[in-house]
Amino acid sequence: SDAHFWLKADAAPGGSEQPESRSERETALRDWRGARCHRALPVPSFRLRVRAWGRGGATAGRDFQTRTMATRWWCWRRGCSWRPAAGRPRPGRPGCAGPLGTRAASDTRAQMPYFSLLKTLTSAFPNVHSISQFHQRTPAVCCCSQTQSGEKYTDPFKLGWRDLKGLYEDIRKELCISTKELKDMSEYYFDGKGKAFRPVVVVLMARACNIHYNNSRDMQANQRAIALITEMIHTASLVHDDVIDDASSRRGKHTVNKVWGEQKAVLAGDLILSVASIALARIGNTAVTSLLTQVIEDLVRGEFLQLGSKENENERFAHYLEKTFKKTASLIAHSCKAVSVLGCPDPVVHEIAYQYGKNVGIAFQLIDDVLDFTSCSLQMGKPTSADLKLGLATGPVLFACQQFPEMNAMIMRRFSLPGDVDRARQYVLQSDGVQQTTYLAQRYCHEAVREIRKLRPSTERDALIQLSESVLTRDK
Repeated sequence: SDAHFWLKADAAPGGSEQPESRSERETALRDWRGARCHRALPVPSFRLRVRAWGRGGATAGRDFQTRTMATRWWCWRRGCSWRPAAGRPRPGRPGCAGPLGTRAASDTRAQMPYFSLLKTLTSAFPNVHSISQFHQRTPAVCCCSQTQSGEKYTDPFKLGWRDLKGLYEDIRKELCISTKELKDMSEYYFDGKGKAFRPVVVVLMARACNIHYNNSRDMQANQRAIALITEMIHTASLVHDDVIDDASSRRGKHTVNKVWGEQKAVLAGDLILSVASIALARIGNTAVTSLLTQVIEDLVRGEFLQLGSKENENERFAHYLEKTFKKTASLIAHSCKAVSVLGCPDPVVHEIAYQYGKNVGIAFQLIDDVLDFTSCSLQMGKPTSADLKLGLATGPVLFACQQFPEMNAMIMRRFSLPGDVDRARQYVLQSDGVQQTTYLAQRYCHEAVREIRKLRPSTERDALIQLSESVLTRDK
């Protein structure tokens, strides 16, 4: 056969790889052949090692988390696209004569959208070069009923909420304002209907770092305060974003700007930021203050990046990732680092916390951009295709552009002509833009897991690993 699939056991260093059973090998090979015919692939939970065999013997080998990823890599090595756009001719076996073996120039461009764009990631922001190494090693992230630390698994959100009881009540106490209308506006989004994803990450990281440093099971009051401040900064940015985007709905209800008007909404967002700054000053740690004020600068710079676009395709993708970091990941990264600074003096731990938050934050936004095309408005609590209507080219659009170069003109005019939004959406859904963006998000999550595993095993550390997986599977 052209490919040999082997089950790679998660054994201790020095362990040997065992061939999978005959039935499993036949199933894997059948699915590989199915991919050549462009049938849907199952996604099992085990890792696969793919060995490509040629006349000279074994030519390459890679570890992959799923059979789908293994097949994608193998098909790429063989020179055929992993998943062609709908309506395109089906590429045949390389080297075959006849119409199925013919490859048009446009199909050739579509073969490597992800692999060519990976080369541009290094210019996006520091340390992103590690993403390109995932072709050589892909750490497995296993969904287990029991953590590596030996304790029974607990849902990470439930685990995090142990330290977040009364989160929104405490925030409303901070927003104690005499003017009723201003109070109503500033408290409008603190209704408990949000995911509270960021505060949960922060408190889990705080406990994981405390345990790593001195095996302390206590949560510092200042570390919990960081979780509140993080949620306030995030919510203030939502209020301001809704004004800039002229959004009409958020979390299943009208936005602040639609209920009270744009001018008052801007003031409400400013008020939330000022209250967060007062709470931050009370902590009295200059390093922590510097970290979280950097977030506010990044939010502004990210919004400016979003207002512009790049003509060069490689620059455009780096521009998109930098914007994603500043608008979304910076808050999570700096908040995680802040609680590590409060709980542990080791700079190595600070960097681990920062890298985990950065990678999870970027993955979170990449999946959010995917859901803008794949989820319905009812699930999301806000209109879908919103980014296209705002003239924004997100990950799925940029990947789709590799297969449909005619989208370049639409991107540069920010989808402003009649019919641009609908046509761009159809191009994205016909391309592999959604799959490629999801795949990239998975790479970032794997990097986050690789970082957090450097900490001492604990329930909270394992919950952070599981939390990174939930980022990939969320539907809203």
